[in-house]
Amino acid sequence: MNHRQIILPQSEMPRQWYNILADIKMNPPLGPDGNPIAPKDLAPVFPMNLIEQEVSSERWITIPEPVMDVLSIWRPSPMMRAISFEKALDTPAKIYYKNEGVSPPGSHKPNTAIPQAYYNKEFGIERMTTETGAGQWGSALSFACAQFGLSCRVYMVRISFDQKPYRKAMMETWGGQCVASPSTETKAGRDALARDPNTPGSLGIAISEAIEAAVSDTSGKTRYSLGSVLNHVMLHQTIIGLEAKKQFDMIGDYPDIVIGCAGGGSNFAGLAFPFVSDKIHGRDIAIYPVEPMACPTMTRAPFVYDHGDTAGYTPLMPMHSLGHAFVPPPIHAGGLRYHGMAPTVSQLITEGLCEPKAVTQTEAYEAGVLWARTEGFIPAPETTNALAQVVKEARQAKEEGREKTIVVSWSGHGLLDLGAYDRYFSGELNDIAMSDDDLQKSQAVFADYPKPKPMKSTP
Repeated sequence: MNHRQIILPQSEMPRQWYNILADIKMNPPLGPDGNPIAPKDLAPVFPMNLIEQEVSSERWITIPEPVMDVLSIWRPSPMMRAISFEKALDTPAKIYYKNEGVSPPGSHKPNTAIPQAYYNKEFGIERMTTETGAGQWGSALSFACAQFGLSCRVYMVRISFDQKPYRKAMMETWGGQCVASPSTETKAGRDALARDPNTPGSLGIAISEAIEAAVSDTSGKTRYSLGSVLNHVMLHQTIIGLEAKKQFDMIGDYPDIVIGCAGGGSNFAGLAFPFVSDKIHGRDIAIYPVEPMACPTMTRAPFVYDHGDTAGYTPLMPMHSLGHAFVPPPIHAGGLRYHGMAPTVSQLITEGLCEPKAVTQTEAYEAGVLWARTEGFIPAPETTNALAQVVKEARQAKEEGREKTIVVSWSGHGLLDLGAYDRYFSGELNDIAMSDDDLQKSQAVFADYPKPKPMKSTP
């Protein structure tokens, strides 16, 4: 049977998140003294209820009812079979996608924005600060804060702020305030502008600004929120993969290949981690996080201790990193322009449980346009990177004459990214690859930091 849509009844919506820390071993984050940080060290930045989730080793964490109520506006999200895409590729592969573009902001990001806003509200917080690259996360947190009566200030990477003006309008519609980063509001922003007045900005700089704005509020009523990288974010996103597993059960199938684009790791982890759990316990499955060649964090950068932000406000985290001073080129997949990768995703890569891939900007947009002309939905530039890898896997299945089942996280729509498509059709988008020399230079910032120890997950 050709299942175009696999709709999970709302009564079957997962009521718990999956915590991968129950199944893997991790190096701890380190403080300025080189020692592991304690939960209290994070208290000025995050509310303690989220810090408890960040360090929890419980495998299952219950989703609060107020969070379930808001998530049920659009969840469970449909899993759909890309039948027309398959035909265009003339592949024996079955291609399924988890459509996260159906949320109000149009991406997977509200899956964690909603619980983060809820936990902050429960802790007595009144204001939240954050960064955003392409604007998906800033839009999602503005939406979430509106649901729970919080104010929201978003530092948006300058190049994306200029490229995507309607993201700012979305944030403002939900009551968020959007500031181009680097800004003159913070020391981190002013320092970045002093180094390069024409900088396109970076997620690392924007994170520094948002953290500084949170911790400098003497009232204690402001906290910072991160849309990717940290474990509690990955945890909240696993509702994607948990739903997908139930949807595959409904049709009596299971994927051979799981694919998601990865900047900081959140949408990839959301789909993949429940399947990684199966792989740890013996299931044969290929799992591919995909990034742009212009920002090759997973495919070319080492696994090291590094800061998650440019100013060094965050702890040292064990992750694949291009160096916290790295400023990526201004590609249109703004959500994939991050120097680091989630520690959990990085650990899985070091163990071979996930195999990272990289694609060019041209490959990504070619796949995105083919998708739009077959499946109808216009994907976000970030999502096109995952689709480019789907194309490669589908063509390999054809070469091998093997029927494979592929599932991809369709992380968001591109209806506010049409300027990038216009540039693609005009031939103005170029393929950018990081040079070996630039790669070597970018690593100097963590040369003297401690080194992560080898860790091995066990069933």
